[in-house]
Amino acid sequence: MKKKALPPPHPPQRGGVEMVDPRVQAQLKLYDEALSLFHQQKFAKAKQELEKVLEGPSKELIDRARMHINIADQRMKPSHEQNPRTADEHYQRGVAMMNIGRWDDARESLVKARKAAPKADHIHYALAALDCLTGEADSAMANLKVAIELKSENRFHARNDEDFAFLQEDPRFTELLYPEKEGYSG
Repeated sequence: MKKKALPPPHPPQRGGVEMVDPRVQAQLKLYDEALSLFHQQKFAKAKQELEKVLEGPSKELIDRARMHINIADQRMKPSHEQNPRTADEHYQRGVAMMNIGRWDDARESLVKARKAAPKADHIHYALAALDCLTGEADSAMANLKVAIELKSENRFHARNDEDFAFLQEDPRFTELLYPEKEGYSG
């Protein structure tokens, strides 16, 4: 005869309503608050709250909190470990910050890079992309125009760059990227 697997025991009930350990409820509330901070990219604060979750009774929440602590540590590393000095180092850091969605940090680094190397087309191009990603059309157009003036090939790169999707319907964008359609040369 085969042994029949028993279903998991039901949580304790009172009057047909499941009772949940209040310590687990408190731990879950902390976890939810920490996750909210995490999604707002406030990694240091999120990590503090996640560390409090580790003290609760739910092993599942502890495991999840540990995973998010590790991710928060990784996301905080670039700003603490790097101390960029050159225009290229600021540019590299700016692009790295863009890739993880830390717009303010990306802008700070790219502006420093542009200040250190005002004729570097790739820095203006990266700033234009960042402006698009943050919804700043006028600034994006200004930076992209400079990038194209410094190096005309940027016009062709921008035509296929997904970062510029925000500007696809803007007539200024079309005019800048496709001057041959307007009958003049850029």
